[in-house]
This record gives sequence, structure tokens and C-alpha cells, in this order.
Amino acid sequence: MKRRTLPVATAFAATATLLLTACGGGDDSPKANDKIAGADQGSTGSASPSTSASDKADRPDLTLPKDLSDKFENWSTGNAAKDAVLADVGRRVDATNYAIAEGNAELPALGFYYSGTALADARDWVTSIAKDGYSITGVNRYYNAKIDLIGSASAGVVYCEDQSKAFAKGRKTGKVIKTAVTSKSYVLYTTRLEKNGKGVWQTTKLTSQRADKSCTP
Repeated sequence: MKRRTLPVATAFAATATLLLTACGGGDDSPKANDKIAGADQGSTGSASPSTSASDKADRPDLTLPKDLSDKFENWSTGNAAKDAVLADVGRRVDATNYAIAEGNAELPALGFYYSGTALADARDWVTSIAKDGYSITGVNRYYNAKIDLIGSASAGVVYCEDQSKAFAKGRKTGKVIKTAVTSKSYVLYTTRLEKNGKGVWQTTKLTSQRADKSCTP
């Protein structure tokens, strides 16, 4: 099958489509008493990236809701330059999910970790989810990160996301919309980052591919 890449807005939309509808069958009707799979369980992955003592950027404080977590598995290489890039990729992920949970497309953290058309697309997507009356809940797992440094201020990062334990949630009702787990629950992301004057690695381009063999179990 020919690999197809999607621009950031479409990548976000594809994510929500999976979260909001059952893929390959299954009961997608909200159930008030549904347990959020994985939300209260341990993980082999690490928590969201923390700020190092040498980091001088005035980074926004991001604390995800108790029913939502981002887990980053093997999110370090031992190379300081590459790990700085990975850390900001993780923070950008947190910022996006936090903005969706808050329903706030103008969250300053989005502009901190995105730039250019990627920022505009991220804001449009957060707005669309909020208008549709949804938030997100559960556990998102990120893994298999590969980094390519391009000089001192540009980088490419490819990584996977496991959405099998993440679900849409009604913003007003709080009801979780369960979806069946399929190969499309696993997403490959390809990103481009540029280091700004503050030393922050901002995402400028993002594409995605669902059910990529490098991400599926």
C-alpha cells in the first residue's frame, strides 16, 4: 500500500475521527459508567518530559487533567542535543492535549511549541473539537522516536502514538465514548522542528499515517 502523509490539520482530524467513532465495529455509544481504560493503571513509559536545570526558557506550566495522561516511552537517547528536541516534542504533545481538554485554542502554550501554519492548524483543530462538544480522556502512549538533527537549529522527528486507551469525552456530560481497538489506533507522526531564539524547538510541520507497520503491535 502506498504510504500517504497528511498535513497537520488533517492529521488532527484523523485522530478525532478515530476517537469519536468505532473503527471496525464495536459499541460507540456513550456509557456513563464506563471505566476509562488505562487511566488509572501503571505504564512502562515515562511521564511527560520535565524541564532540565539548564533550561533557561520561560516555559508555560502544563498540568493535564487527572483523567488524561501522556506517556513517553524511551523518550531519551543520551545525546543532549537530541534529547532537547525530544523534550520539546513531548511538551508540544502535552500542550495540544491540554488545549483540547480545556477547549482553549488560544492557549499560550500552543504558540510556544508550534509556529507558522502548524500553529494555525493546531488552533483550528482545538476550536473544532470544542465546538463539537468534546474533550479527551484516557492514556496516550508515545514511542519509537527517531531523531535527525539538521545543523544546530533544525531537526526531524518520527514517532508513534498508541491511542488504544484514549477516548473522546462529552464536554458537558462527561460521558466517555468507547471505540474498538484496530490497527488504526496506532499512528506514525513525521515532524519538522526549528529552534527559535529562546532555545525552544517549535514544530513547524506535522504529517501522520495510521496503521503504519512500524507502529502497529
